[in-house]
Amino acid sequence: MQKKIYVVGMFDSDAAGKVDAAVKGVAGVTNVVANPDKSQVLVDFDDGVAGIEDAINSAISSTGVEVL
Repeated sequence: MQKKIYVVGMFDSDAAGKVDAAVKGVAGVTNVVANPDKSQVLVDFDDGVAGIEDAINSAISSTGVEVL
């Protein structure tokens, strides 16, 4: 499954890299593209993993970026 997540506070490639790394660390995530220009994170993941969407949002939030 792919999900587009809009965020606030990801202003540059450094912040996008931190978001990318944090989300890649979530079990079940297969691909991440963090785009600071569009303020969005595209995530491919196995939607059969319980609680994965909450885990992805928590990973993004842990970098100081707010999930909308």
